Amino acid sequence: MRISEEILENFSIPYPLDRLAPLERVLFLDIETTGFTAKSSCLYLIGCAYFLAGKWRTIQWMAQSYEEEASVVKAFFDFAKPYRYLIHFNGNNFDLPFITQKCAQYNLPYHFDSFQGIDLYRRVVPYKYFLKLPNCKQKTLEQFLEVARKDVFSGSELIGIYHDYIKNPSEFSENALLLHNADDLKGMLQTLDMLAYYDLFNQPVKARRVQANSYKDQNGNRRKELLILFQPGTPLPKSVSVTVGGCYFRGDGADCSLKIPIFEEELKYFYSNYHDYYYLPTEDVALHKSVAGFVDKAYRVPASAANCYTRKVSSYLPQWDFVFSPFFKRDYKSRELFFELTDELKKDRQAFSTYATHVLSMMASSY
Repeated sequence: MRISEEILENFSIPYPLDRLAPLERVLFLDIETTGFTAKSSCLYLIGCAYFLAGKWRTIQWMAQSYEEEASVVKAFFDFAKPYRYLIHFNGNNFDLPFITQKCAQYNLPYHFDSFQGIDLYRRVVPYKYFLKLPNCKQKTLEQFLEVARKDVFSGSELIGIYHDYIKNPSEFSENALLLHNADDLKGMLQTLDMLAYYDLFNQPVKARRVQANSYKDQNGNRRKELLILFQPGTPLPKSVSVTVGGCYFRGDGADCSLKIPIFEEELKYFYSNYHDYYYLPTEDVALHKSVAGFVDKAYRVPASAANCYTRKVSSYLPQWDFVFSPFFKRDYKSRELFFELTDELKKDRQAFSTYATHVLSMMASSY
């Protein structure tokens, strides 16, 4: 079995990983196999990255023959004993089940129950379209972050190289196999920065400035919008700008902004207990029976769910769930929801922080 170790000199990761776990208890994992199915494929290399004595390091165990597969698995688990947190890239779907099946195949008494896992792929993939990524493969994220790799082979190309290496060992083949895995490990460390986008959508927003702006649209009509400025919990590694549902987001480093249209029009508030109301067709409004009971019967009808409303001209903001109440609609069957931008609300910074979080959630889930 070939064991390769490297100290990553002058290597640092911008993402504050220590927020998630103590660095000394974190182990990064990546494996190399000759196929996708554990029963018919060989697990020939396991690589790990870890933090020790103020520096990031890597260690790799490579099987120099098919018979050394079990030894690679055993060496990994022996090394991993002191660690509590296991970080991987799509490991929940591939790496961990593959290793677990190999343990069963060789009757090895190992499992991952003592580890707390962090799957980078699963944390990033919900925001693939928001970030305008074609996919969430690790190399795609590396390209997005402009991470350079020395390795030139794909995982599938290495399968043939490994089989050739078993038959005719060479320094070139060995270096190619180790380099690919080492670059995967280093790339995983560097793509941790992608968690800044996960944090953007999963940490409460704190609005630091809120204002209403006016502008002219492409038709020359005067429009209003709400501008919310905030700082993300983690600075974004690459600037992003997205328009969804009429709302515009821009994030650049530690500066983020949201622009949301303000609607100045007449909207309707629908009463839920319409059985207690009369509808006045002439006035186009519903009144409670305690009041409308004095109206001539010729000018009133029992209210229905569709006409049990009151109308109000005001300034409104859109919402995509029942976050703020009372909520208004254009028509009974309309799916669009609004809430009034009142003078009281304009002074409530926490409310705008809640609203910004809500808008971001909508933008992320709209894809």
